[in-house]
Amino acid sequence: MLCELPNWRIVVEYDGTGFAGWQRQGGGARTVQGVLEEELAKLAEGRVGVIGAGRTDAGVHAAGQVANARAATRLAAKDLLRAWNARLPRDVAIRALAPAPADYHARRAARSKLYAYRLWTGAERSPLRERTSLRRRPPLDLEALRAASRALVGTHDFASFCAAGGDAHGTVRTLTRAEWLGAVGAELRFEVEGPGFLRHMVRNLVGSLLEVGSGRRPPSWIGELLHARARSAAGPTAPAHGLVLVRVDDGFPVGIQELEASSG
Repeated sequence: MLCELPNWRIVVEYDGTGFAGWQRQGGGARTVQGVLEEELAKLAEGRVGVIGAGRTDAGVHAAGQVANARAATRLAAKDLLRAWNARLPRDVAIRALAPAPADYHARRAARSKLYAYRLWTGAERSPLRERTSLRRRPPLDLEALRAASRALVGTHDFASFCAAGGDAHGTVRTLTRAEWLGAVGAELRFEVEGPGFLRHMVRNLVGSLLEVGSGRRPPSWIGELLHARARSAAGPTAPAHGLVLVRVDDGFPVGIQELEASSG
């Protein structure tokens, strides 16, 4: 049975541009989970399975997606890391790998996730940022963006920022951080962290916050949207390519050695 296979915790980085999201799908769609399982199967004996801590949408990137992979293989951990990466396409890589307890499950273990949405506000386009940042021409009022974002921290009903169809587990979520950061030159970054997110929630938050940053809405409008609990009341959904899953906090035991792809 799958649950009896050796368990590995992995940290995955990928450029989401060429993927139809994380989760394996039918119809031949190219997904991160599907690619990982396809290449792992060539290194393992019998059945394999990869479970992610979360499901990123089509076009969304990840610097630190966490997953657990179940596979029986004769390779040592360091050899599995190298061999797996050697087979993966250029837009996805295993950044770290470690043996995990049999009951470790990446989705259930996830305590918190940090997402970042990137903006490029330069007067001219930036080819190096085309796939990973939303181009938004100035002016943008950074102080208004920060004031509006403060209303998001805490436990709220985020129904106004949930994609159509709702969520089977309700629309109440908790955010521990919602912060706009100015980076180098014309780069801006919105960082948001919490135990869980609704479908398209971060992108919907960004779409509404940009209405504030552009001066079309006051900062207080974000608080009004929380009370409205209606997706139709909020702003547009920001494009997927500006969003990246930065890291997942899963409380993985620090005593278990983790092999990093950059080592040796």
